[in-house]
Amino acid sequence: MASSSSSHPAPEAVHVLVFSLADESFLVREASMASLKDIAYLNPLLVLDCCSAVSRGGRRRFGNVGGIFLVMAFAVSAMDKKNVDSHLMAKLAKFATSEMITSKEFNADWQRAAAGLLVSIGSHLPDLMMEEIFLHLSGPNSAIPAMVQILADFASAEALQFTPRLKLVLSRVLPILGNVRDAQRPIFANAFKCWSQAACQYSRDFPSDPVLDSDVMSFVNSAFELLLGVWASSRDLKVRISSVEALGQMVGLITRTQLKKALPRLVTTILGLYKNDQGIAFISTCSLHNLLNASLLSESGPPLLDFEELTIILFTLLPVASISNNNNEHSDFSVGLKTYNEVQHCFLTVGLVYPEDLFAFLLNRCRSKEEPSTFGALCVLKHLLPRLSEAWHGKRASLVEAVKLLLDEQSLGVRKAVAELIVVMASHYYLGGPSGELFVEYLVRHCAISGDEVKQFESSKHVIRTSSTFQPFQYKKLEVKIGTTTPEGLREICEKGLLLLAITIPEMEHILWPFMLKMIIPRKYTGAAAMVCRCISELFRHRSSFTNSMFTECLSRADIPKPEELLARLVVLLHDPLAREQLATQILMVLCYLAPLFPKNVSLFWQDEIPKMMAYINDTEDLEQDCSYEETWDDMVINFLAESLDVIGDMEWVISLGNAFAKQYELYIYDDEHSALLHRCMGILLQKVDDRAYVKEKIDWMYNHANIAVPTNRLGLAKGIGLVAASHLDTVLEMLKRILDNVSRSRFQRFLSFFTDRVKLEDSDDIHAALALMYGYAARYAPSTAIEARIDALVGTNMLSRLLHVRRPTAKQAVITAIDLLGRAVINAAESGISFPLKKRDVMLDYILTLMGRDENDGFADNNLELLHTQTLALSACTTLVSIEPKLTIETRNHVMKATLGFFALPNEPSVVDPLINNLITLLCAILLTSGEDGRSRAEQLLHILRQIDQYVSSSMEHQRRRGCLAVYELLVKFRTLCSSGHYGLGTYGSSIHNMQIERTLQRNFSNLPAAFVLPSRESLSLGERVIVYLPRCADIGSEIRKVSAQILDLFFSISLSLPRPVGSTLGVDVETSYSALCSLEDVIAILRSDASIDPSEVFNRVVSSVCILLTKDELVVTLHGCTIAICDKIKQSAEGAIQAVVEFITRRGKELNGSDVSRATQCLLSATSFVTEKHLRQEVLGAICCLAENTSSKVVFNDVLAVAGRDIVTKDISRLRGGWPMQDAFYAFSQHGVLSVLFLEHVVSVLNESPVFKGNTEKAENTNLAEEDILQAAILALTALFRGGGKTGKKAVEQSYATVLSALTLQLGSFHGLAGSSRQEPLWTLLPAFQSFCECVGDIEMGKILARGGEQNENEKWINIIGELASCISIKRPKEVQPICMILCKALNRHENFQREAAAAALSEFIRYSDGIGSLLEEMVEAMCLHVIDESPTVRRLCLRGLVQIPSIYMLQYTAQVLGVIVALLEDPIESVQLAAVQCLLIVLGSSPNDAVDLVLLTLSIRLRTLQICMNVKIRANAFASFGALSSYAIGVQREVFLEQVHATLPRLILHVHDDDSSVRQACRNTLRQIAPLMDVDGMSALFNTQSFNSDHRLLIVYRSDYENFVRDITRQLCQNFGIRADTYLASAIQAFDAPWPLIQANATYFSSSMLSLIDDQRSLAPYFAQVFGMLVSKMSQSPDAVVRATCSSSLGLLLNTTNSLLCTVSQPN
Repeated sequence: MASSSSSHPAPEAVHVLVFSLADESFLVREASMASLKDIAYLNPLLVLDCCSAVSRGGRRRFGNVGGIFLVMAFAVSAMDKKNVDSHLMAKLAKFATSEMITSKEFNADWQRAAAGLLVSIGSHLPDLMMEEIFLHLSGPNSAIPAMVQILADFASAEALQFTPRLKLVLSRVLPILGNVRDAQRPIFANAFKCWSQAACQYSRDFPSDPVLDSDVMSFVNSAFELLLGVWASSRDLKVRISSVEALGQMVGLITRTQLKKALPRLVTTILGLYKNDQGIAFISTCSLHNLLNASLLSESGPPLLDFEELTIILFTLLPVASISNNNNEHSDFSVGLKTYNEVQHCFLTVGLVYPEDLFAFLLNRCRSKEEPSTFGALCVLKHLLPRLSEAWHGKRASLVEAVKLLLDEQSLGVRKAVAELIVVMASHYYLGGPSGELFVEYLVRHCAISGDEVKQFESSKHVIRTSSTFQPFQYKKLEVKIGTTTPEGLREICEKGLLLLAITIPEMEHILWPFMLKMIIPRKYTGAAAMVCRCISELFRHRSSFTNSMFTECLSRADIPKPEELLARLVVLLHDPLAREQLATQILMVLCYLAPLFPKNVSLFWQDEIPKMMAYINDTEDLEQDCSYEETWDDMVINFLAESLDVIGDMEWVISLGNAFAKQYELYIYDDEHSALLHRCMGILLQKVDDRAYVKEKIDWMYNHANIAVPTNRLGLAKGIGLVAASHLDTVLEMLKRILDNVSRSRFQRFLSFFTDRVKLEDSDDIHAALALMYGYAARYAPSTAIEARIDALVGTNMLSRLLHVRRPTAKQAVITAIDLLGRAVINAAESGISFPLKKRDVMLDYILTLMGRDENDGFADNNLELLHTQTLALSACTTLVSIEPKLTIETRNHVMKATLGFFALPNEPSVVDPLINNLITLLCAILLTSGEDGRSRAEQLLHILRQIDQYVSSSMEHQRRRGCLAVYELLVKFRTLCSSGHYGLGTYGSSIHNMQIERTLQRNFSNLPAAFVLPSRESLSLGERVIVYLPRCADIGSEIRKVSAQILDLFFSISLSLPRPVGSTLGVDVETSYSALCSLEDVIAILRSDASIDPSEVFNRVVSSVCILLTKDELVVTLHGCTIAICDKIKQSAEGAIQAVVEFITRRGKELNGSDVSRATQCLLSATSFVTEKHLRQEVLGAICCLAENTSSKVVFNDVLAVAGRDIVTKDISRLRGGWPMQDAFYAFSQHGVLSVLFLEHVVSVLNESPVFKGNTEKAENTNLAEEDILQAAILALTALFRGGGKTGKKAVEQSYATVLSALTLQLGSFHGLAGSSRQEPLWTLLPAFQSFCECVGDIEMGKILARGGEQNENEKWINIIGELASCISIKRPKEVQPICMILCKALNRHENFQREAAAAALSEFIRYSDGIGSLLEEMVEAMCLHVIDESPTVRRLCLRGLVQIPSIYMLQYTAQVLGVIVALLEDPIESVQLAAVQCLLIVLGSSPNDAVDLVLLTLSIRLRTLQICMNVKIRANAFASFGALSSYAIGVQREVFLEQVHATLPRLILHVHDDDSSVRQACRNTLRQIAPLMDVDGMSALFNTQSFNSDHRLLIVYRSDYENFVRDITRQLCQNFGIRADTYLASAIQAFDAPWPLIQANATYFSSSMLSLIDDQRSLAPYFAQVFGMLVSKMSQSPDAVVRATCSSSLGLLLNTTNSLLCTVSQPN
């Protein structure tokens, strides 16, 4: 192969490239194709010759003949016309056609490529190409369709060359048309289309050239007749489609006579295709458009079709327009839009010729009952109206009448089209007079489409979609009605259209005003109210012609609503401030504009008030966040109406407005929210009226027109009646009694109705609920002077009991609300100075408690929220009743508490439950303040309530604890207020009404009693018991709980200090000290209130400190005796706080305790220890015990615990004990003592030093006495306990022996890792916690993190790195400890155990970095490491070398030569890891070594590094390249030339590995090239190494590869220009890399060598290399298994073949 390549290199290479077109790799095929295209630019004949040679045998012998054809086509296109060889072209044409005629395939990729070749040949020699094709157009040839397709492609590509030869084509194609099968006819039809398009283009470009002579026209007419007469009527749909498409292009070529004759059949054929999908409809419409243009708009004669003949076309196109404009989800939008546009073009073509006839036709179709036709006609009218406005000017009335008939059409699509047409008609002045109002009403009607209608449509649409499949172009009524036109879309179109009429069309002003006022009142236009108001506002804003006379006209017209009716309607519609289209804002704006319609004095008021209301509703974000915004807004509306009525002051006008309100009740029959507001509006209006008969009539009207079954409507009615009662109480009560009498039943009848008529029962519930609410609000709003007798009558005669037999939740809520309102009415009366007790108050409380319970038949899931709401209202009502006279009895009080306290356990749902809890707390406060006869009984009541709440205060659920603490706090606030001044209230959880009522009651009760009788004693508060309950909560996880608990303690002690002390009693602490402690506690609370981020532990400490002072001796004892429950608290932080408090109490006041007190306290603590299983808490408890026994003997305790610990290690699995190992907890406790801590540490360290695990190797260690090993394990566990529990004392002891302890742990870490390597993990698992505890003990947090990261890693390198990191951390944190540790470890290097030596070496290699300032130590460490670089352990050798290179820089110079000698020796170490360490260390040393030290080993290092550069280890390879670059800085003086030779020897390898598989190798090579560039002294070399192609690391292989090849070409160009004499050296090195173990490097080598050969000037001297490279490229292309190698070889061959010498050599050789 090499010899042949040297004689004929180019053909051989191109031959191989062509063969590579059939490679299995896409990358290789693309590279070969690219190379062949590049060669084809320079020598297309060479490429064609090789392709011809390779393709012999055709596709059967060559897998990718399509690629061959593509390359040939490209080469033929690249040829200069003067160099085109007709003989070669004929040969190629025959080859292509011969392949095509022997294939039974059709339209394959390779056939299209072959056709492309023939088209390329035809671009140069059209006659030759056609002759070749003509040869195969005769006879029974299966390739005839392919030949025809080629002619079609040629016509499309070369229309100007094809058209003059059209006659020849037609003369040969027409004779065979009769034998064409159906499957092939689409190809022929497509060909006729392409030929016709080419002929038309030629005629446009050369109109004077008579190419289309009579013969051509004859052929065209014959083909036209065949396609129309036979093919267009084929059963095959594809044949019919292609025939119609061709006929659509041919109509522009045939004669008018033939066209006129063919029109009936052609039209029928085209229209017959419209029953298929949209793609076919588009083709048919395009052909039809061409046909209409040719037959109607021809300049050579009149239209060939009368309008009557066009009607069938128009009938067919209308449904197409409707469905093409109705782009549903099954159709392609772009195709549908194109079809729609083509349809409109067709209609426009007809309209230009027959405008009046078309207008009449469209109007007629608008009256059709077929929805597709109607919709299509409307779309066409909308499209043509602006374009044919002049021709249709006189048809306005007809169009208006036709559209009127469609205003009641039900189809959404038709309605949408009508709305769009109305806007277009308005813009062209078609609307006016009554018809204009009719059309405006149509738009308003569809603007009123509600959200419910939209949702209903969407649900029905979903049902249709899921229950039926899509059937394209089947004109079903349901499909056209649904389509993509939705009610929401229709509404949006109408809204935009209506707004356009009001803003942009001045002529519509007189139609819209005052007609738009008529659109406000009717119910059916309610949804359009916002848009109507906006349009009215826009009319006023954009028009200045509105005068007082126009308002006067409005008042005089009977058909325009009266101002009272407008105001009544608009005020009620103000209900929802967040309604769609900013309804409320639009109403307020229109009221401002319409102010002249109303009494004059109201205008100024509205000008001031309306902007305030608009400002409130404009901030929608704030409204949405306010859950009560609707109620607030309704109140604002009612106040607005009330003040407006006051300003108007015209009673006649007010009564007229009331009549308007009454009439409009029918507008809100099913709109309960607006009905509720209407009730209130009516109520406030009747409040202003003095006519009792009128009021009686209207309140009856209100009740009769209210839907009391709906709670919203019912509440609105009740509030409205209540507003009336403010002025007409007796009239209202008479109506209510009359209603109640009419609906009352006996208990037996109601019992029977439950079984016989459930509906009637529910109706009865609604009536009773409504009556209850009306009674309540009547009492609420009634004047205080008249309310007592009415309430007494209502309650005393049991009228209220008749309203209590209700079952539905909403009805219960209504009755509860009514009772609450009755109670509030009593409170309001008391505020006015009219106090009286509420009769049967306890019975009413019982009613409330009964009503708030759950019925047995109610489901939980459905009624849970309603039940919670009922209970919330019930608690509020209970509070109201408790707050008023008479005082609660004990039985009633207990009954209420039992029924309500359980609410504290409700789930945590803040939005639902929190209001209920707030009401419950308020109720408890009310019970406390209204119960009891004196201070002592009230204190007992307080303790009773608090003890009932204790279960929630100490609950495991945070929300229950929070609720309990809040309740306790509020109760204490009320109790303190009572004890201090006698003035009190319900605080944040009570209303002012409740506060004042209770205050008045208590003042009357206790005003005449002495303080000693009213106030309780301190002992009655049980402070010791209460403190231990709430103190753990001060350490709770909830910040709010902590704050409230501290306030609770403050309140307790504040109350206790304010109480009188019993005679003869003495406090255990000084009073001044107590007050000082109380002030400190209050300071803490103040801090908590102002700064929530304060440290909770600090706050707790201060709280405990204050409490410790404030407790008396007896209270302290009680607190300690009750600590068990506190320590066992369910919250960990609270339990810890309790323990901390106990320790603080014992520490500060333990001397006050006697022996029995201490004994009992100890028992409580031990009891807590047995219950506490959490390890940390157990340690805390044991610490408290040690604190209590601090002055006793500790030696015995220590020995006992040690004995138990030894026994447990042998007999128990201490890791599985429930709650942890108690003895280990004991270690923690005892290690806090100074003496015990020191003794304990000395003992454990001595065990570690005197009882080593390993006496030799691992095998010997396995035979170690098991008892000694258990002792060692026990010692480590004990040491762990000391580190963890020693506290400051233990830490001090450890600090004193830091070096000894750390060295022992480090060496044991190495030993245990060695033991772990033999699958004995337990010792290591025991040691690591000890080491970790040591780190925590001495405060080396970072060292602890290092151990936690990978202490258990058994791999050699990982645990060694951990030891190194530990040493580094110690050196930084504790520099003074380095010297003693290093002295111990240097001696450890001489131990017999490998793992201990490795551990010592790992630590020393890091400690040496921090040995500066200690000269003797550094010298000793260097000597020890140098001695051990020949250690038998590779790890020791490597670590010692790593340590040597980390000598401090200030001392490194004196050791550099010694260190370099060690590195040179270890570069040839047989162990790869040592080699890697050596080359890495070399890179470090070279950064600071002096020149004289490196000069001695420069050449040796260069040579050994070059050896490592081809190492399979990626890290070694990368560091070897990087080190070579670092050596370049020492190439100065005499060493420069020596090193430069090494550079040139290494340079090819660097270039190849710039594109290495590994990123670190790539980066190292790039850096090295930048470093050696100055040595080569070449201009532009350094700049080359900063280019994008050099630094590219693109993720895409193709892009990355392209960048690298660009770089290789650039650098080889530099090398050839400046170092051409070294080309053989470079090539030899690159050729060696052809056999590299990495495919990517092989590929790089092939491209580099090819680039070098292509750019070198003296190619003769490199001829052997040229032949060698050529041969290897050819060989690898055919033999390499790697695609990247084959692809690069393809590119390389292309690069070589593009060189001038080889191509010229090839061209000069004979064929």
